[in-house]
Amino acid sequence: MDLDVAQVRAFVRAAEELHFGRAAGTLAISQQALSKRIARLESLLGVELFRRGGGVRLTEAGERFLVPARRVVAVADGAVAAVVGMEYPLRVDVWGHLYAPMRTLAQVAGGAGELTLGHGRDLPSVMAALLRGDIDAAFGRVHPPLSAGLAHRLVRLEPVDALVSEDHPLAAERVLRPDQLRGSVLWAPGPLERLDFLGRFADRFGIRSTASSVNLGLARFLAEVAEAPSRFSLMPADVPLPEVAGVRSVPLVGPTPLYAWSLLWRSGNGHPGLASLTAACAEGGGRGRWLEYDPARDWLPEPPVSGPGSGSVRPRYRGR
Repeated sequence: MDLDVAQVRAFVRAAEELHFGRAAGTLAISQQALSKRIARLESLLGVELFRRGGGVRLTEAGERFLVPARRVVAVADGAVAAVVGMEYPLRVDVWGHLYAPMRTLAQVAGGAGELTLGHGRDLPSVMAALLRGDIDAAFGRVHPPLSAGLAHRLVRLEPVDALVSEDHPLAAERVLRPDQLRGSVLWAPGPLERLDFLGRFADRFGIRSTASSVNLGLARFLAEVAEAPSRFSLMPADVPLPEVAGVRSVPLVGPTPLYAWSLLWRSGNGHPGLASLTAACAEGGGRGRWLEYDPARDWLPEPPVSGPGSGSVRPRYRGR
C-alpha cells in the first residue's frame, strides 16, 4: 500500500483543526479538494478517519493514524529539505516576548546560517505551526504537555530577578529570598493560568495574592509594577530593562529561580540549518556557561530533562 503524502498531509491538518474549511485554508486549497484527498485516503485504508455529523471528530481509527501520519509528513518534509534545504533559510519562531527571547538567538545567530524570524503568540500556537510545517524551529520556554512528534533541547538556564517598586518594603535589600515575597502581590503580564513559570513560582513559594494586566510591552509592564508598593514580578536577569522610574531589580537567592530556554523542532525535520543552529546554541552555551545548575541552590519548575532530543545540564556550584 503506497500512501500519497498530499492525502496524509490533508488528514493531519484536518485532524489538528477539526474543521475542513480552516484546514483547507492552511494548505491553500479548496475545501472540496481537501475533502476529496481525505476520502481517497479513507478508501485506500478501508476505514473512516472522521465522523462528520454534528461537527468533525476523529474516529478511533483516525486517532490511531494521527501520530504515524505526522511522522510520514515530517519524513517527507525532511527528505525535501535534505535536497533543497540550503536554498531557503531556516524559519525560526519565538514566544515569551516580554522576556526578550531574541537576545539569546542573537548571540548564536552568527554560527547558525541564514534565519528568518517569526513572532509566535505562545507555546501552543508555535507547536501547531511546527506540526503544520509552517516553521522549522522555535525558541522559548518549553513545558509539558508537548505535542507528539516534537523534540526539544535545553539551551539556557537563566537566573531570575524580582522586580519591585522603589517604595516596596523590601526594595532596599541587596538580595531577596522567594519566600520573603509571600506578603506581596505577584503582578503578571496576562492571565496567570497561561504563564506557566509565574504560576508555578506562586505555587512553590506560597504567593497567595496575584493580579494580572494586559501585555502592552516591557516599559508599560515595569511602570505598572512601579505604581504600587505591594507589587512584584519576575524577570530573567539578563533582559535589558528600559529606563522606567520607580522600579528596582533585586537578585533572588535561597533558592535562585531559573528560567529554562529551549529549542523546539518537529521530529524528522532534515533542514541543514537546524543542525547548525543546534550546534551554535551548544557552543554559545559552553562559552556563556548557560547550563549550570545546582539543585541545592537553584529552583526549576521541573527537573532539567536529558536524553534523546533534549539537552543535558552540567551541575556546578556557583558563588553568590
